[in-house]
Amino acid sequence: METHGLFIDGRWRPSAGSGTFETRNPATGETLAVFPLGTSDDVDAAVEAAQRALPGWKRTPAPRRAGIVLEAASILRRRKEELARTVTMEMGKVIAEGRGDVEEAIEFLEYVAGEGRRMFGETTPSQMTDKFAMTVRQPIGVVGCITPWNFPVALPAWKIGAALVAGNTIVFKPASLTPLGAAMLVEVFEQAGLPRGVLNLVTGPAESVGAAIVEHPAIRAVSFTGGVPSGTDVYAKAARLLKRVQLELGGKNPQIVMDDADIDLAVKGALFGAFGTAGQRCTATSRLIIHEKVYDATLERLLAGARALAVGNPLDPAVDVGPVSSSQQEEKVLRYIGIGKEEGARLLFGGEKLRGGSMDGGFFIRPAVFEARPDMRIAREEIFGPVLAVLRARSYEEAVETANDVPYGLSSSIYTASVGTAFRAIRDLEAGIVYVNAPTIGAEVHLPFGGVKQTGNGGREAGTEAIKEFTELKTVFVDYSGRLQRAQIDG
Repeated sequence: METHGLFIDGRWRPSAGSGTFETRNPATGETLAVFPLGTSDDVDAAVEAAQRALPGWKRTPAPRRAGIVLEAASILRRRKEELARTVTMEMGKVIAEGRGDVEEAIEFLEYVAGEGRRMFGETTPSQMTDKFAMTVRQPIGVVGCITPWNFPVALPAWKIGAALVAGNTIVFKPASLTPLGAAMLVEVFEQAGLPRGVLNLVTGPAESVGAAIVEHPAIRAVSFTGGVPSGTDVYAKAARLLKRVQLELGGKNPQIVMDDADIDLAVKGALFGAFGTAGQRCTATSRLIIHEKVYDATLERLLAGARALAVGNPLDPAVDVGPVSSSQQEEKVLRYIGIGKEEGARLLFGGEKLRGGSMDGGFFIRPAVFEARPDMRIAREEIFGPVLAVLRARSYEEAVETANDVPYGLSSSIYTASVGTAFRAIRDLEAGIVYVNAPTIGAEVHLPFGGVKQTGNGGREAGTEAIKEFTELKTVFVDYSGRLQRAQIDG
């Protein structure tokens, strides 16, 4: 069993406090590592280190900063299998998805390293003679990155990679369920040659470490991915200090199956979208909206596919669905399955805790398929588990109305053979991401990621927006006329 410290000012060190916590394998209950319960004093030390490192890191040319990020991607690729197995053992996603988690981190770091030579501003003609006008992008300063447990390597890499290329220094708090993958990622950046103090890791609970990051006066921006209640709290606290805040929150993502869809393809997409990562993705397909003309045929094939899913040890390549991430998550998912039954939703398959043999030490739930109505809680609230609500629609218009009638707007999907219907859906679906003939999961790193409504506060991560999240825009005027020019007066 490993024992870890905090990473502050370029070295691994103990916490100012004496408390510790364990990270456990959700498939077996085995303790994987012990981490310090960080304190506000630790956050203070991390911020001080980041402040000391900031001037030198800001002055480092962006292509050189990007070179270190690219080296980190190379190290990750060499260590991919090691990190993938850690992701699977610590979080519970099946090994193919563990590899995908690390691959996503690699691909994003490779992509964002290129932004070190593409931090474009704008030039525009001045309205005055002999005067030049342009914009440039500059780092914000010390930033806080707070990440969730469901993508313990990929999502930290999204935030850290972009923040580093942009020239910021970082205080990073990973989810307490998955600190081991986060610590290994920090080790990779250390190995890549990142200067001391540029990246600092403080583990511990949101109530102490997270709050200290959000409310520290020297942290100029916070990037947070997590649930809506926590995100709302972060937003409110940071707003009092006028900090920049980027939120990526929940989803209740719909997949629409139209009457002209390829049903077999749609069912494959729904099964992967709903039950991949045991439904623990913010983009997971949690509502399947089927046109009534193909409802029975689609549902029949969906249930056959659900029955064929293998649930078990996520390190076994033959397993399709691993455990949920913790006892708390298991309790939440089972509670929602009970709510669905109480509401009168029809449980067609699954929904029970699995016991016996190797499953006794873990948090395994058989994927659940409900027939539901749009007004039921299981069809409106984010469950974050392997629970799919199937809904019937009489028309395209009703399907889109149902899809949009939730507080969230992250990802969406429609299966149709009609180009016209596809483009109507692209226009009509209230979501930051729309897939046509593909499931609601599967974002690519070179495209912006984020949503509308209660899914966030309007920003986007990854893609061309990644650098924008972590930079300030500065407008510059150069007057070489040799005389006073007054734009709105003399112009």
